[in-house]
Amino acid sequence: MQTDNPLLASGGRGMMIGAASLGALTIAARNAAAAESGSVTLPFAKGKREVLAAGTFPQKGEMILQRTRAPLLETPWPVFQHHLFTPNDQAYVRWHMADFPTSIDTSTYKIRVSGKVKKPFEISLEDLVKAFPAKRMAAINQCSGNSRGFIDPRVPGAQWGNGAMYNAMWTGVPLSRLLERAGIDPNGTHVAFRSLEQGGGLYPASATFEKVLPIKRANDGEVMIAYQMNGENLPLLNGYPIRLIVPGWYSTYWVKMLTEIEVMDHPGTGFWMAVAYKIPDTPTGEMTPGQKGVKMVPINKMKPRSFFTSVENGTKLPRGKTTTLTGFAFGGGSALKTVQVSLNGGKTWRTAMLGKNYGAYGFRQWHIKAALGKPGTYRLMVKATNAAGHVQPPVAGWNPGGFMYNGIEHVDVTVA
Repeated sequence: MQTDNPLLASGGRGMMIGAASLGALTIAARNAAAAESGSVTLPFAKGKREVLAAGTFPQKGEMILQRTRAPLLETPWPVFQHHLFTPNDQAYVRWHMADFPTSIDTSTYKIRVSGKVKKPFEISLEDLVKAFPAKRMAAINQCSGNSRGFIDPRVPGAQWGNGAMYNAMWTGVPLSRLLERAGIDPNGTHVAFRSLEQGGGLYPASATFEKVLPIKRANDGEVMIAYQMNGENLPLLNGYPIRLIVPGWYSTYWVKMLTEIEVMDHPGTGFWMAVAYKIPDTPTGEMTPGQKGVKMVPINKMKPRSFFTSVENGTKLPRGKTTTLTGFAFGGGSALKTVQVSLNGGKTWRTAMLGKNYGAYGFRQWHIKAALGKPGTYRLMVKATNAAGHVQPPVAGWNPGGFMYNGIEHVDVTVA
């Protein structure tokens, strides 16, 4: 696995130049031949998802197609096996509405800050970059429905494998700097974020995409407005030219093509806060299928997860020889604390060594040496614990949205 990010050598604060365009976004008409590797087979009938060739979608390499419009593109698993920081052209894509803009003119693009503030203002992209010192942060963008295809019993929604996530080094401006310039009114309790993605299609025409954060979270200095991803412009399909970064929270809050920031005195009553992306108000966000009368609240912090990258189901390992097992993990809503590996199906666990720490909210590599002396089949398992004390469970919990999957991953290997 690549442990460093070569894209960071670019300096990270260069101004984006010119407009971006996907033309007519004629993605369905391009070459859709399946690639040789990286497909995923989910545990239900017709569950195989093929990898499409590079160039099938503009600015994108090989991707797993979940849906054409609005685009749902999954990152193939081999990408994670080779890159700790996900290449921009293979970062997963998730849009809600089919008619989002397919071209952006950065010379006219502005962000408006308004609402319960003392000095409302608008700022251009160029002025945003020039006026505020740049901040860099490694953070994982993970769809709340990542791995939904493995949920049992099944639930509606995009049937993702494990590839609805990516790790990137973001460059931008802390949101707190913009709120400071505006001056928050004492009555301000929440901050709403709106984008160029508008309602229609599968959703009500009035359902303008809006997500809302409590003022304490929005103003914590970690939430940021990013204009670069791995030292380059964001791909348009990933929200060019600006997207909100809410480290440690699921990507529904990471508003793409951000244009409006409004300080409000309430938590929001729109479709995307009052109806969509709700989880049970329980300590783990879980409930029993069919359970009635469960209070629901907006989704928020991510859960810890961990994965193998050096082995997969069916891998053959040499008998008696020391093998280095590797993978990556993340803490979710707080920093990763430990990664543990079992060589015997969860009967006993050993603590793995952690690699370089790029920050609390990014992927972190792990490794451990193992020697399996007897021939046969072994179930290897890996689990992560974060600084808040949350540990991956043996089996992912259930909720009606199929959100926050984080069951312990396992692979079956053969020793001969």
